[in-house]
Amino acid sequence: MKSFLNRIVLFLLLSVWMHAAAAENILPKSFAGWTQTGDISVVTKPEQADAAYPAVLGEYGFTKAETATYTRPDGRTLTIKAAQFKDATGGYGAFTFYRDPAMKTEEIGTKAASANQRILFFRSNILVDASLDRVTGMSAAELRELAGMLPDVKGTAGNLPTLPEYLPKQDAVENSAKYILGPQALAATQTPLPADLAAFSVEPEILTQKYTTPDGPVTLMLVEYPTPQIAIERLRVIQAAQGSDPKFAVRRTGPIIVAESGNVGNSDAKAVLNAVNYEAEVTWNEATSVSKKDNVGNLLLAVFGLIGILLLIGLVFGVFMGGIRVLLTRYFPGTVFDLPENVEILQLHIGDRTTPNK
Repeated sequence: MKSFLNRIVLFLLLSVWMHAAAAENILPKSFAGWTQTGDISVVTKPEQADAAYPAVLGEYGFTKAETATYTRPDGRTLTIKAAQFKDATGGYGAFTFYRDPAMKTEEIGTKAASANQRILFFRSNILVDASLDRVTGMSAAELRELAGMLPDVKGTAGNLPTLPEYLPKQDAVENSAKYILGPQALAATQTPLPADLAAFSVEPEILTQKYTTPDGPVTLMLVEYPTPQIAIERLRVIQAAQGSDPKFAVRRTGPIIVAESGNVGNSDAKAVLNAVNYEAEVTWNEATSVSKKDNVGNLLLAVFGLIGILLLIGLVFGVFMGGIRVLLTRYFPGTVFDLPENVEILQLHIGDRTTPNK
């Protein structure tokens, strides 16, 4: 009997462990008619996920990656690689790093791009690289269903960077933006500034994008520092190092250094450079309107309301006492509530002067 109970306990513990392990998986067992075949390959080291750019994955906050194969009843196959990062910023950065400008923009997850049978997209802190044996008219819809099933990071970790909002849209090369958080990603990307001038020791955020102008292509680079003071100091260093280069231009707006390389002398290139303008978000600590507790009108209304409540209570109490007296007078005549009008009241007359008997 004891052996039987031990087996039951062991089976329950194993079931709970398997359920917990399945819950931690990034990829689902099935979606949109696709069913997972075989075991999921799980790796936790960047070099296991990408032998070519392990340091870049580390800069984006890589945590783990899964690879799974899916099939459909009609024989089609799909291979999916999903990489998880610490936050949505890392997911976005990795997406831009692996995305190629030759790819076509898709509407899957937060952002997506495709090239033939390969579809790359990210949602929250997860980057997905899907390889189809063949693309159909339903492939995008099927992957949108997958995107909706991916786990979502909570809290501030789900916030995307705001730096892309400052990129000019006119004449931009589609899918050419690269979001960079470290020197390894910067070294693997063609940028106007080298890593030593960017000064990653102060943790800047960097975004680059290519543009087309009548006189040739230009590359724009935004480097956002934690404070405007740091940006001012970095601008002096950058101007001293590359200020004489005719194919380089730089300016500052708030905490953002805007650098441009290419044919920067023409008016179109200057327009791209000057189109970036930082707008500070101001938060007021003082109230912009009077609160309810500080409003005199509300106070007066509360006072009159209290007076009305007290009058109502007095009215109800008076009616109640009057009714009690009427009932006692009717059913208990001659009691304290029904004394005759000529009843004598005992008086002590303490204050009266009396003449003592002689």
